[in-house]
Amino acid sequence: MKTPSIVIDGRRIAIDEPPYVIAELSANHNGKLETALRIIDEAKKAGADAIKLQTYRPDTITLDCDSEDFRIHGGLWDGRTLYELYEEAHMPWEWHKPLFEHARKLGITIFSSPFDTTAVDLLEDLGAPAYKIASFEAVDLPLIEYAASTGKPIIISTGMADSEEIQDAIDAAKGAGCDQIAILHCVSGYPASPEEYNLYTIPDMIQQFGLVTGLSDHTIDNTTAITSVALGASLIEKHVSLDRHGGGPDDSFSLEPPELSALCRNANTAWQALGKVDYGRKASEQTNVKFRRSLYFVTDLKAGDVITEEVVRSVRPGYGVSPKDMCKIIGKKVNADVKKATPVKEDLLS
Repeated sequence: MKTPSIVIDGRRIAIDEPPYVIAELSANHNGKLETALRIIDEAKKAGADAIKLQTYRPDTITLDCDSEDFRIHGGLWDGRTLYELYEEAHMPWEWHKPLFEHARKLGITIFSSPFDTTAVDLLEDLGAPAYKIASFEAVDLPLIEYAASTGKPIIISTGMADSEEIQDAIDAAKGAGCDQIAILHCVSGYPASPEEYNLYTIPDMIQQFGLVTGLSDHTIDNTTAITSVALGASLIEKHVSLDRHGGGPDDSFSLEPPELSALCRNANTAWQALGKVDYGRKASEQTNVKFRRSLYFVTDLKAGDVITEEVVRSVRPGYGVSPKDMCKIIGKKVNADVKKATPVKEDLLS
């Protein structure tokens, strides 16, 4: 079967390529363009493949209403209204152009999650090379269709979605003409615990949907993300902040720059370690073969002496015959005098 792949900004993404690491800027600009620019700088330094924004305004994602339907209960944002949260968290649309220009100057791919059709239009004007559909929008099939109709690659996060809803989202993208689709296993908790991630879902998703598959990780360290590579994750998305204690809406469950560097480095190491099925002797082992065990004489013998279990042992190094031949050696005679610590060789046996 052909390996599923997509290409974003010239970079092929597939299970046989190094993991594609997306640094999610999200709300971690904390209301300052300068902070957003610095996060892009740090993502580039860390080795991330892409920086991702979120493109919405509070009025394009919710309603300005303080009824119970629109109020958050529990979690990081307990007691706030959706409008209040998104007013604080949103990326001003006038920032998008300078952010895109800055990322391109640095040579790091930049794209975004649109939350309505006007966001797609803005991002099209900026030449976004791909679109990410957030977990909460995975059920908004008209939005998926609109983004997919651009012909750009689509990444769909699947937090909270069951397999039928995932398939619906995929079908919507395909139906709108998109032939480059990736899906991300996700737990939409902020933060989420590793125990909730059930990473064995990733190979099942690969088998069930036949698409490039990755992980959107909301745990507070890198263990889950790096482990996902061993199970077939081709993309890893992580929130990134300059300061986890900065007080912003998403700071507390985000990586700081040194942790992002570690993720990029260690995810790639994990991928390299997977390699292929290979029982052969490796290059680094060649000089150590001589230190394997073999049979050695442990006493002096005269020509004609019979070899018993007391006169040979399995020891290191490996210049004698293999220990598996012990039974064949016992009972034979030596055809010449031998000294203690001489390796057992076939030409010494009669």
